[in-house]
Parts: sequence; C-alpha cells; structure tokens
Amino acid sequence: MTALAWFLVGALGLVGLAIGSFLNVVVHRVPAGRSVVHPPSACPRCGNRIRPRDNVPVLGWLLLRGRCRDCGEPISPRYPLVELGTGVAFALVTWFVLDALAGERSTLVLPALLYLAAITVALGLIDLDVRRLPDAIVLPSYVVLVVLLGLASIAEGDWWPFVRALIGGASGFVFYFALAIAYPAGMGFGDVKLAGVLGLVLGWFGWGALLVGVFSGFLLGAMVSVLFIGLRLATRKSLIPFGPYMLAGCWIGVTVGGPLFSAYLRLVGLS
Repeated sequence: MTALAWFLVGALGLVGLAIGSFLNVVVHRVPAGRSVVHPPSACPRCGNRIRPRDNVPVLGWLLLRGRCRDCGEPISPRYPLVELGTGVAFALVTWFVLDALAGERSTLVLPALLYLAAITVALGLIDLDVRRLPDAIVLPSYVVLVVLLGLASIAEGDWWPFVRALIGGASGFVFYFALAIAYPAGMGFGDVKLAGVLGLVLGWFGWGALLVGVFSGFLLGAMVSVLFIGLRLATRKSLIPFGPYMLAGCWIGVTVGGPLFSAYLRLVGLS
C-alpha cells in the first residue's frame, strides 16, 4: 500500500478509539432506553461526572490506573478494551478495503464497513449482556446501509451490487423469519431484523459472500454451543445469544466468503 493508505489506516484506527468510547455509552444506555447524549458520562458508583481529560480513550483509563478520580473505586477494564477493540477493528477494515479489495471493488464501500464494524461491537456486547438486539440500533441500520451501499455502487458505475444487496437483505430477513416461526424458542425476532441488515452487506459483496456468511453464523453458533455444553458452562436449555455469531459470520462472508465459495464449487466440480 502507499504511504497515504497507511496514514488512513492509522488515522481511522484513532477515529475508532473515539467511536469505541461512544459505543461504551451506547452499550450501557440503549438497552435501558436512556439518551446517549445526556446526561454526560459519570462514575456509576459516586455519580461524579467524568472530566474531559479522563475521557481520552484508553489513555484516560491507564493514567487513572483503572480507578475513579473522585471515589477511587475500580473502573471496569471493559471500557478501554471496547475502545481499543473498536480502534483495531476500524484499522483492519480500512486495511482490508485499501489493500485486499484494491482494484476489485470501490473503496467507497469503506464507510459502510466501518459502520458495520461499529454496530458489530455495540450489538454483540448488548446481546451478550441482555439477550437483546435493540431496534434503536438495528432499524436505522437499514437506512444507513442502503444509502452507503448505494453510493458505493454509484462509484463503481454498476447498480447490480446494490440490487443484489437489496435481494440479500430481503432473503436474509425472510429466511430468519421462517426459522423464527418454525422454532420460536430458538430464534428471536431481533435476530430476524438483524439478518436483513447483514444480508444487505453480504449481498453487495456477492452470492458466495451471502451464503458463506449465513452458513458461518450457524456453524460458529453450533460450535460454541457444543463447547459450552461440553464444558458444562451451559445446558441444552440455556438461552445463548445468537447475534454475535451472526455478526461474526457476516465478517467471514465479507472478507473470505467469495474465495471460499469459489473453492467449494471447484471442489464439487461445479466450476
């Protein structure tokens, strides 16, 4: 990659740190139905507002040695980990678009993938915490991704990826809706709505990405469930959130779904 491309990787990684700080607020407040902009962040124990200098992503936590400046109570390491994880995710997504996709797809798909990275962090953590995928995040994502993927298709001068994205979104929604109707105990309607969002992105990248992304979500969910049951961390009746596996499967589909599907077709003699 060029020096400019590496600069963008680093710069957007830093942006990701700041986004991660905001996502900590989203993960904490959205499930409770609270505003993410008011009131300002405060220590959950003593109630004192966090000073701006202490709100610097990761660095603020390190300088405070993981404790509140006012009451001295520990601050969960989850906060800097979410910030750092989001920063790393933004850097990796930027590298993927500018390097791995270079010459193949429009780099204007980057905003859509960065948005997907942000909601992956937020929805994954919320689902693990409270077993929900809030409409406040999922439903606006349809509009955001339709717009961003549409702009990427315009940049490519080809509307077919956008049409394919709409088909993928509708297919994902209908498929998961059918599963939820057939087996309501194992599939929630939050998963159904998320499936439509992920189908938009996977469809834009191709049929192979869509099929691999959906299959990978189920495979990951099954593997982790079997592992948890084997380690007696869960039982067959335990409610295990499926959203994180759907999101992980989507990223597998986006990054390697096309090549994997092509390799499978060659293996079975269909290509």
